[in-house]
Amino acid sequence: MTRAWNLPVLLVLSGSLGAAGLFLSGAPGRAVVVLLVFVLLAGVHSPLVFPRSIGALEAQRRSAVDGRPVVFWRPGCLYCLRLRFRLGRGAHRLHWVDIWRDPAAAAVVRAANDGNETVPTVVVAGRPHTNPDPAWVREQLSRSV
Repeated sequence: MTRAWNLPVLLVLSGSLGAAGLFLSGAPGRAVVVLLVFVLLAGVHSPLVFPRSIGALEAQRRSAVDGRPVVFWRPGCLYCLRLRFRLGRGAHRLHWVDIWRDPAAAAVVRAANDGNETVPTVVVAGRPHTNPDPAWVREQLSRSV
């Protein structure tokens, strides 16, 4: 769980140090801007941007019941961010699984991607699709119950 927060914490700390240096050198306005930019970057790369993550087994069980796709992702992944933002409000209807929080999820992704933890990997009807187009994912979501 802490692994998912390493990058956001590092970004906030770096921004704080940079802002402190600018503040001490007499540029408080620039210090605030630098700190805000780093906090924004930390927020975008944190798990907070994504819907609540569930375990791989629970996601697969739910998907079998409602037919909705399962998205395997990890914090800091730019392709996962792109998928999340392009799906908009529809993202909350998918089952999101953080592979850094669930070793079983990481194993599912490795099995689907020749041993690599390539994300996002979207599983629709039991078939994995690596880094699919967001429009295709929206289409699959509209087909689900």
